Amino acid sequence: MNTGFEVNSEARENLKNAKRVVIKIGTSSLTYDNGHINLHRIGKLTRVICDLENQGKQVVLVSSGAIGVGVDKLKLPSKPTEVSMRQAAASVGQSILMNIYNQFFSEYGYTVAQILLTKDVIDRADSKQNVTNTFNELLAMNVVPIVNENDTVSVDEIKFGDNDFLSYVVASLIKADALIILSDIDGFYDKNPNEFKDAHMYHTITDLSERIEAEAGGAGSKLGTGGMLTKVHACRLAAELGINSVVANGNEPEIVYDILSGKDCGTMFVAKE
Repeated sequence: MNTGFEVNSEARENLKNAKRVVIKIGTSSLTYDNGHINLHRIGKLTRVICDLENQGKQVVLVSSGAIGVGVDKLKLPSKPTEVSMRQAAASVGQSILMNIYNQFFSEYGYTVAQILLTKDVIDRADSKQNVTNTFNELLAMNVVPIVNENDTVSVDEIKFGDNDFLSYVVASLIKADALIILSDIDGFYDKNPNEFKDAHMYHTITDLSERIEAEAGGAGSKLGTGGMLTKVHACRLAAELGINSVVANGNEPEIVYDILSGKDCGTMFVAKE
């Protein structure tokens, strides 16, 4: 497998030129362990995105968290297993989440737009083009699109399955220069670092075959839906399309600055030329 524990400085340098950037953040990064909203981290993330916009970049935020926030608001003991209850929690949580984002972004003078997607919209050529047009118009107006799967109506037949894959879809739609997936782990390891002290993190992935996914593990948090496998899958597909992609720890959102300045952060999937 053509992967590396060493940093590919030349590939990292290319991230400095990224103008269109998709940032994905998961539920575990948006909430505390007790399920309550982590306003401190959301505030930091918002400030970083607004500052990137001030630099002349165009940023799309793919944000999970609707179901988790809804579960907290409705005081449910855990993420429900029934589809109807998950959808109810999502409908409550999504409005709360967007209101929080709107307040934070407004403090820095930026307008946000909500885009909720399901797979069937992307599968149809006409609606896919309409979505792409909407993204392009919003970005041209310096509006920050905030994207989530439409969990309120989504069922198996029209689900993306996880927001990691959705972030790849969004990156492909807007022809992004970079995809950054913020997680609760530093990057992609050769084995689970929570279980093995000798685990090593990959700094560079250049082998974009499906073999790389065989090393990625499974489950995420009790409120989220994804694990490392979904992140690796999304980044591999994005890199196949020529989009440099990075999985990194989102506990400190300022890491986005380091990533886009070419520093050694997380695991980079090098774009195919």
